[in-house]
Amino acid sequence: MLIVKKFGGTSVADKERIFNVAKRCIEDYKKGNDVVVVLSAMGKQTDVLLDMAKDINPNAPKRELDMLLTTGEQTSVALMAMAMHSLGVPAVSLNAFQVAMHTSAVAGNARLKKIDKERITHELEQKKIVIVTGFQGVSKYDDYTTLGRGGSDTTAVALAATLHADACEIYTDVDGVYTADPRIVPDAKKLNEITYDEMLELASLGAGVLHNRSVEMAKKYGVQLVVRSSLNTSEGTIVKEDAKMEKMLVSGVASDKNVARIAVIGLEDKPGVAFKLFRHLANHNVNVDMILQSIGRDNTKDISFTVTEDMADVAVETVENHRDGSLKCKEVKVNKNVAKVSVVGAGMQSNPGVAAQMFEALFDANVNIQQISTSEIRVTVLIARDDTDKAMKAVHKEFDF
Repeated sequence: MLIVKKFGGTSVADKERIFNVAKRCIEDYKKGNDVVVVLSAMGKQTDVLLDMAKDINPNAPKRELDMLLTTGEQTSVALMAMAMHSLGVPAVSLNAFQVAMHTSAVAGNARLKKIDKERITHELEQKKIVIVTGFQGVSKYDDYTTLGRGGSDTTAVALAATLHADACEIYTDVDGVYTADPRIVPDAKKLNEITYDEMLELASLGAGVLHNRSVEMAKKYGVQLVVRSSLNTSEGTIVKEDAKMEKMLVSGVASDKNVARIAVIGLEDKPGVAFKLFRHLANHNVNVDMILQSIGRDNTKDISFTVTEDMADVAVETVENHRDGSLKCKEVKVNKNVAKVSVVGAGMQSNPGVAAQMFEALFDANVNIQQISTSEIRVTVLIARDDTDKAMKAVHKEFDF
């Protein structure tokens, strides 16, 4: 068997945990399996590096930030290889250049395009455990790139797909995927299995267990994932195409506080205005989520939308820069004191009334809804950020997991 194992930053935060991971990987290796390990930076190392960068230059070029941040994963993989050697097992650490992980050239948020497998295959044939840097790639200009927060998950899934791995295991500091964040909702329950679509929604909506792009890629290439804890040996959560026949109505409740609401007031009420607004935002790599357009009156309309909080200033600046040109509007407002709370479940497709149940729970908890967005398997509301935990608990209780 070929097994790809990914370990997050908390799993390799110190010497003790590095050796713990090394021993777990060696167990599978000694059973005769080929083992490829993907690592994130140790503990909070990425945050430490970002703080160092801000101290030197608060507006550092993104290309240089990527150059800096990739050192975190290189430290992890080198130390892990050293640990395995000390335990008498041959191992080799490889970075994005050595593997040749080809990505787009968008610094800070690159996308994987292709992974060359020759070097990894060669090392596996030499009976070594191969330890690969997560989160990073190389652009066509031979610059280091990073894949965005949580990008190591995407690296692991991409490697599993490229190498046709028999298993892809994502290790984290929780036992699997829960019906809600157990730190916020103490009675949240662990799921034995969940579909790609449900996991993708939860990952996109703030459930920090898996990176949404990794789930997207797993679904595309049919890579079955197992999410489990690096700190114990309990069974985790399987992420796959189809989960159990008798689906729960709702599989999980998620929240996301990394949100800002932008309101563009007094736009001209005529064809093409929305297109121009969102084209300008797309040109500046601003990813837009919940969109609400008001009913036009007095030949004007308002459009509000959400973005990640760190892109709010870019979004506002983009709109302001076009106010005297293609976008005629009265004003632009930003509200960073908001959060999203969502319910997700494939069972919602055939069961009406889920939205009403959710709204009733929020009403009973005295939580005001500012904006609503839905899909076939999701209902998301925008609320005041201070109400997030209260809303999570109320909604989770309502669906009686």
